[in-house]
Amino acid sequence: MSALSCGERVVRCLIGEPVDRVPFGVGLGWIPWADTSERWKQHSGRADLDPVREFGFDASFVVPSLECGFWPHFPRIVLEETSEFIVVRDWKGITSRNRRDRGSMPEFLEHPVKSPADWERLKAERLHVDDATRVREDWDAFRARLRETGEAVQVGVFPWGVFGTVRDLLGAEGVLYAFYDHPEMVRDMMEHLTTLWLRLWERVAAQVRIDHIHIWEDMSGKQGSLISPSMIGEFMMPCYDRIAEFARGHGVRLVSVDTDGDCAALVPIFMKHGVNVVFPFEFQAGNDILEYRRKYPSLGIMHGLDKRVLAGTRADVDREVERCAEMVKLGRYVPGFDHLIPPDALWENFQYAAGRIREICWRKQP
Repeated sequence: MSALSCGERVVRCLIGEPVDRVPFGVGLGWIPWADTSERWKQHSGRADLDPVREFGFDASFVVPSLECGFWPHFPRIVLEETSEFIVVRDWKGITSRNRRDRGSMPEFLEHPVKSPADWERLKAERLHVDDATRVREDWDAFRARLRETGEAVQVGVFPWGVFGTVRDLLGAEGVLYAFYDHPEMVRDMMEHLTTLWLRLWERVAAQVRIDHIHIWEDMSGKQGSLISPSMIGEFMMPCYDRIAEFARGHGVRLVSVDTDGDCAALVPIFMKHGVNVVFPFEFQAGNDILEYRRKYPSLGIMHGLDKRVLAGTRADVDREVERCAEMVKLGRYVPGFDHLIPPDALWENFQYAAGRIREICWRKQP
């Protein structure tokens, strides 16, 4: 087989079509946290250390510039500063307290929607679905990039998801109460956001072929989904069905979901409603990608390798590399670790793992 473009390679791999080789270095499972990158630079003595250049990671998807949420954005406001913390209201209207050393997740203090009245006001002020200024792409330049790079076109990206965005608007606790206290508001939020995204994607499809729709949810923890399967079916899946109809109508080959935690109960529901790729399959939450492959042979799987081994021994890394090799043999798999690379990961271990996984990916495929 002649060499494929980077975009066509990753799409074919995930849908089970023949490829020249498996994509390497694709997705969040190869990206270090900022602190991780700084530690690697200090440890290696290389101020210009860049894993993308170091290992020749493949390009894959390019996302056109769209405004998929509040537009105009909220102005960013610094509300409080100390030597240790900074409190900020961001462009999404979320107020959070962050450590200055970026050593942990932020503490979320306030979210923009607290009542149906808040939602109606924000919908009227900042969520117009037909605002032409939401599309911010230079299409001639975009098409020129596609010709040069061979990337596949993706719509949808963090932080946009049927549950995920609503959780951002209400907060994790707020959204769970709202399913019971204000169910019609939650349903309207999900439906309105889906309408907004579909309108934007229609405008993209008028310019270029869309290869991939991505939905960011992060709706599970280590104990499983934050809401029940019946609630998922009632509130979320009508929106997924609309997305799946769009995908069928425009020949979109990939529809993916990103959710952390234990996603065992979620995967079959997603698959019934048009999703054919899921990631990152966090190992420490109980996800075993080999078991998912056996149970769902038609599912495209990305990542799922235990990132914690990068802080361990060479033997720990070898075990994950062998699991990767078995997944590659079984197909429809794009290798990567099960989330961003944390600061305790050793540069030597990452080097070793990346080198071995690159060899696996570059072997000729049947």
